[in-house]
Amino acid sequence: MTDTATAVQTADPTEAVITPVLDVVIPVYNEEADLGVCVRRLHEYLRTGFPFPTRITIADNASTDATMQVAQVLADELDDVRAVHLDAKGRGRALRTVWENSDAQVVAYMDVDLSTDLNALLPLVAPLISRHSDLAIGTRLNASSRVVRGPKREIISRCYNLLLKASLQAHFSDAQCGFKAMRTDVARQLLPLVHDGEWFFDTELLVLAERAGLRIHEVPVDWIDDPDSRVDIVDTARKDLLGVWRLLRGLTTGTLPLEELRLAVGREPLVPGVPLGMVGQVVRFAIVGVISTLVYMVLYVLLQPILGAQVANFVALLVTAIGNTAANRAFTFGVRGSSGVVSHQFQGLLIFGFGLFVTSGSLFALHRWAPDSAVHLELFVLVIANLIATIMRFVGLRWVFRNTGATPARTIGLDLATEGEQR
Repeated sequence: MTDTATAVQTADPTEAVITPVLDVVIPVYNEEADLGVCVRRLHEYLRTGFPFPTRITIADNASTDATMQVAQVLADELDDVRAVHLDAKGRGRALRTVWENSDAQVVAYMDVDLSTDLNALLPLVAPLISRHSDLAIGTRLNASSRVVRGPKREIISRCYNLLLKASLQAHFSDAQCGFKAMRTDVARQLLPLVHDGEWFFDTELLVLAERAGLRIHEVPVDWIDDPDSRVDIVDTARKDLLGVWRLLRGLTTGTLPLEELRLAVGREPLVPGVPLGMVGQVVRFAIVGVISTLVYMVLYVLLQPILGAQVANFVALLVTAIGNTAANRAFTFGVRGSSGVVSHQFQGLLIFGFGLFVTSGSLFALHRWAPDSAVHLELFVLVIANLIATIMRFVGLRWVFRNTGATPARTIGLDLATEGEQR
């Protein structure tokens, strides 16, 4: 970690030190005007209405105004408030620095404007304190949430979360709500895998947590948007899209050590070793197949006038076969990590060879019997041939991934026991 962080509040050595159950981090950048009011309001709420020992940590990430001076005054004035300064800007960077070094059982953060109703804080952290869940997020997109914000931000938020569901198969509902919490032991395991130090930090954290089998608790919130927000929407959107691409590439290539994280802190199936049932596999395989077929059709129509029918069919089928094997490996048969990727792709290409034989043979027969057939007739014949090849592909891939299911129960139990002893 290249950033420097310095706690500026010192405790009275004559007082008993109570380790907080909850450490609420408020990341700030140039918030000298609003910081005092908001921190005092939060401090009063925690002091009078919260059943666990708490601490507020103001994380000043490279402010250029008097924010740090205000934070120091608050830390001196209020019990259980401390201030930390970082030399580099970035909300994610500030959260990582404080969360990794916190001595609390649970770490949380909220935006300095306190847009979220504070009554949602206890429902947010209670499942983490009880260890029922690993992470918790506030969601503004639940039907029971009450949200006041402009239509532009509402549309952007919903479109972004739809993008995450489509591209990264995310199941959480609201990635960017500034109201989240996590068990500290989980944070120390998960945060080293999170590379982003700015606004994409939240999304990357949640996607990796979900892929590692961690349980994410969602709390509907009442939210009033801050009209004075200084977030650059265009620049943030650009960086978010780059982050989605980077994360998607890492998940696809298996370069992220999610299996190790899953064994350390994740939850395995209640009956380990039992793969997804046949019906579930067929449904997922069909979804991948429909998408692959559509991509194949588009590629064939684009390439056929340039390369001719046979070559266009070969190229379109090869491209979709590689993508199809990768998608079925992860989505249909639940195989994670980089182990066996090359072998699986090689066996997938052998199955592709059968599909090529069926489709090329159907084209050869069509051109022999109807040499002047139009491209739409060629496409119809190829779709039928691909359906036959798809059935054989499912049978073939089931055989390829037959021994790559969940880790055996005994191994998981030993690994988790070892991890528990190390903690």
